[in-house]
Amino acid sequence: MTTTTTTSERSLLAEVSAGTDFNAQACMNCGVCTSVCPMGIDMLPRKLFHLVVLGEREEVLRNTEAVYSCLLCRMCEVSCPADVKITANVRALRHYLNHHVLGV
Repeated sequence: MTTTTTTSERSLLAEVSAGTDFNAQACMNCGVCTSVCPMGIDMLPRKLFHLVVLGEREEVLRNTEAVYSCLLCRMCEVSCPADVKITANVRALRHYLNHHVLGV
């Protein structure tokens, strides 16, 4: 089965990962990150990163609060069996939101 990547998908992933090591593509969607999160935020990180990979810009924007609710405590990252650099990904999302959405 061949998957095609739309311009929207490529541009969002490219914008978020520009100058960073955004490695969400390795995510297995196992849920370990969510189960150890002290904030109990279901949207972070696996679902939100998946939205970026899929190019779902509007859905990412609707979940801006979740991105800024992350404590960057690394509990999820330490537990991740795929070695996804979750805190770096969250920082990349914050950078994207700050510069491309909030204009700071």
